[in-house]
Amino acid sequence: MANNYIPTTATKKIKGLTARIRGIAGGTSASKTISVLLYLIDLAQTDKIPTLTSVVSESFPHLQRGAMRDWLDIMKVQEYFDDNRWNQTMHIYTFENGSSIEFFSADQPTKVRGPRRDRLFINEANNIPYETFDQLEIRTNEFVILDWNPTSEFYFYTEILHKRTDVQFLILTFLDNEALDPRVVESILQHKDNKGWWQVYGLGLLGEVEQKIYKDWQIIDEIPHEARLERHWLDFGYSNDPAAIGSVYSFNGGLILDEILYQKGLQNKGLADRILNLEKALTVADSQEPKSIDEIASYGIAIIPAIKGKDSINFGIKVVQDQRISVTKRSINIIKEYRNYMWTTDRNGKILDVAQDYDNHHMDGIRYAITSIPKLHVTLTPRQQEDRIFLEAMKRKNQGRRGKERKLLFVN
Repeated sequence: MANNYIPTTATKKIKGLTARIRGIAGGTSASKTISVLLYLIDLAQTDKIPTLTSVVSESFPHLQRGAMRDWLDIMKVQEYFDDNRWNQTMHIYTFENGSSIEFFSADQPTKVRGPRRDRLFINEANNIPYETFDQLEIRTNEFVILDWNPTSEFYFYTEILHKRTDVQFLILTFLDNEALDPRVVESILQHKDNKGWWQVYGLGLLGEVEQKIYKDWQIIDEIPHEARLERHWLDFGYSNDPAAIGSVYSFNGGLILDEILYQKGLQNKGLADRILNLEKALTVADSQEPKSIDEIASYGIAIIPAIKGKDSINFGIKVVQDQRISVTKRSINIIKEYRNYMWTTDRNGKILDVAQDYDNHHMDGIRYAITSIPKLHVTLTPRQQEDRIFLEAMKRKNQGRRGKERKLLFVN
């Protein structure tokens, strides 16, 4: 195997499963998806009789940026990939022995209720309905693999585990992934004192839904034409963390979130270019980088720093919690952060009034943007009132300095 995909304890444990239904829960960096894909590729390549393997997740954007991208990377790094055998339109790859691996999303009814297959892998199975799992499972000949992060209980725990006799349940953690960068291991260990986070992402054990900060967000196909653009947000990142850009729309009494960018290594010019290509609206950015904000503003972008101060995080979270939120299905990283965004806990598991500061780049940006829309909240703390006065003064200053052609566009 290539250096990037060395055999690990995770791959060995997965290969050792033999039941028809194979559930794999795991913490962060446990190599669940990579290990399952390595296993399925190996089976497909060594089949004596051609088989069909289906890889499924909740939406095609999720599939494309997740399991499909991992599969393509494995195939190319291992030098297995032959472009002539990859049907880009149908998203199906046929190996030399006639076996195939196909990719489709759970929101395609014709696929879910379509022809049978031999093997099935449902990636992040907690994000698809039980009825969809049921339709896929009864159309599968050999076995079904499901994987997920155990953030909260779902149908595997309530309808499958302990109710069926053909089930195996495996828990993987970062300790099962010997290929993991030591710096990532150290980062994970730094969260050990956060008992709630550690239970789910460190130990791979079932978490408590009470720790989730946001609940009941809806995933929608696209932004309605009637939706009104309110704000863009920008959370800075470069080497270690990605920069995050997104947009907030108002529609029918609620808000819609749409991901624009989630990427490391972009300089301010690159961030500005992405924002300039968007429909014009005020951009609200992390106030910890005033120099970057000034540089981005110099490209003609209407941008201001987010209001921060004592209790501003919890105030912002409360404002967001009060909204009816929808997210476009292409916003993969917003959805991932939303599902994993939790309150911290102490050593005894008591939930604290402190949001986790981990994988929250879009969550921070969403808070910046939504709390900058005055019509969404009428009661401000004294500190918020002071900050609002400061924001308005900055608005007038920027308008005077940049003149008509570079006048800030405030959408309220």
